[in-house]
Amino acid sequence: MLLERISLLRSVGSGHARDMEEGLPDDPRTELGRGDGIALVIIDMLNDYDHPDGDALRESARSVLRPIAQLVDAAADADVPIIHINDTHGRWDAGREELTALAEQGLPDEDVAAIVPATGAPLLLKARHSVFYGSPLEYLLQNNGIGRLVFTGQVTEQCVLYSALDAYIRHFKVIVPRDAVAHIDKDLADAALRMMEQNMRAHLIATSDDLDLSS
Repeated sequence: MLLERISLLRSVGSGHARDMEEGLPDDPRTELGRGDGIALVIIDMLNDYDHPDGDALRESARSVLRPIAQLVDAAADADVPIIHINDTHGRWDAGREELTALAEQGLPDEDVAAIVPATGAPLLLKARHSVFYGSPLEYLLQNNGIGRLVFTGQVTEQCVLYSALDAYIRHFKVIVPRDAVAHIDKDLADAALRMMEQNMRAHLIATSDDLDLSS
């Protein structure tokens, strides 16, 4: 019996080795994807910036508002789902109104208007850095045949990076417009973008203007 089990384990192991040789998700020759649909994902933009590094992040966040607003308009025109996903900031009773009010404390009204979820747009809550951790995002994407994710928002070297990794290991394709993600530390953000591109097979785009959501 023991020899039979050892033989079975060896057989399974050799099968995994053949799979890796033939190309599975970690092989760059293998196509990623869990569906043909695409979604615009806006990460953690409802923020009061009342935290360490808040001033630096706010400055960067204001610079990405216009590109994000343009992507929102383009997504709406192309009938592409727009998904807002936000940290609870420790407020597990918070909903759309509470998080919007929080954002109004951190940015001028005209800036907040560009990032508030429209009526009918999903606003999901996440527990930690990754958009997948403690949230129903994966279930929503799976049910709607969405396999390509355009990540925008903040913070590039934190939540966007960890979300890109979690998307990659779930076989989602990730697209990141560089001008639509905000940072605290530019050097770390640049390194994070390189990691996304090289290690997570993310497609980096110089500007939001270069992204065609209708295709």
